[in-house]
Amino acid sequence: MAGRQIQLALDRILLDTQAFLIAAVQGTEGFSRKLRTLLENPLTDRCLSTVSITELAIKVSIGRLDLTMDLVSEAVRDLRLTVLPFTSQHAYNMFQLPLHHRDPFDRMLIAVATAENMPIASGDRQFPKYRGTRVIW
Repeated sequence: MAGRQIQLALDRILLDTQAFLIAAVQGTEGFSRKLRTLLENPLTDRCLSTVSITELAIKVSIGRLDLTMDLVSEAVRDLRLTVLPFTSQHAYNMFQLPLHHRDPFDRMLIAVATAENMPIASGDRQFPKYRGTRVIW
């Protein structure tokens, strides 16, 4: 393997709900080159929080989205995502967040990203306002 560098640590990225839906429906073409490169790299640990799955389920139940559990599960599998549980550490992290969002799901995703020290794939313009949050779009 002369001349090759081995990547020892995986890059990690958390997809917010919107990024997950776009990737599931359209693929990575609509994303920036940097985000596309991360998502297409087999060594990147692409993560989705259970918060996003919960948000999707609620939006389906109130008629704002037309999805099924099977479609979401299939997209998670096809995109090779690691599903992260929402932990007490994430919840405690929410105590430190300023109120840049009123959307509890967005705040929870920021709490996950900052607690896990990972960038978040999001087009949300409020996310960069949170100190310590690295947003890639």
